[in-house]
Amino acid sequence: MNGAQERPLRADAARNRARLLDAATEVFTTRGIATPTEEIARAAGVGVGTLFRHFPTKEALLEAVMVRRLEEIATTTAQLAADAERPDGDSGDGSDGSGNGGAFFAAFRVVVDRSAGKDEFTRALAAAGVDAHAALHASGTAIREHLARLLAAAQRAGAVRREVGLAELFALLVGTTTAVEQLQDDPAARERVFTVVFDGLRPH
Repeated sequence: MNGAQERPLRADAARNRARLLDAATEVFTTRGIATPTEEIARAAGVGVGTLFRHFPTKEALLEAVMVRRLEEIATTTAQLAADAERPDGDSGDGSDGSGNGGAFFAAFRVVVDRSAGKDEFTRALAAAGVDAHAALHASGTAIREHLARLLAAAQRAGAVRREVGLAELFALLVGTTTAVEQLQDDPAARERVFTVVFDGLRPH
């Protein structure tokens, strides 16, 4: 990168970029990735020229949305893992209704909720010849490490079955994400999916 590229964005430019990413996340998730970039700019309250200054192509915008999502998941799961590993951690009342292992189950929800549309984004980028895996690698690795810590803490607390390993956990995350995406218009059904999965994860 040259010096100009490394300089931080001006405050107004940074706000515009954040608004564009917020709008793109909302629009792509609710209306699909085929939505024209002009609608993204309109939803963000900026001109399409501003959008293209930040993201020269639609693929660049899609990748940026994915990268930010994973960074947010990594930040949240890191905090939850730290909470779970405190001496009094992961044995509280679990504000999500999960009881013991509240941090683990909260992290499970975060990963599922914020992964909506990820596969569609990845397929669209691949079709355009863009491999997003390199950009997502660091955050993805961090999330896996945080989930491993959360799983271990929940199992120590007796909140998750001992025989559940990381491979099973990641498979459940993928499957649950697919299930709740199919039920996005039915919040009650989504909650039932979480209830069934969480009950299956707890010791019996």
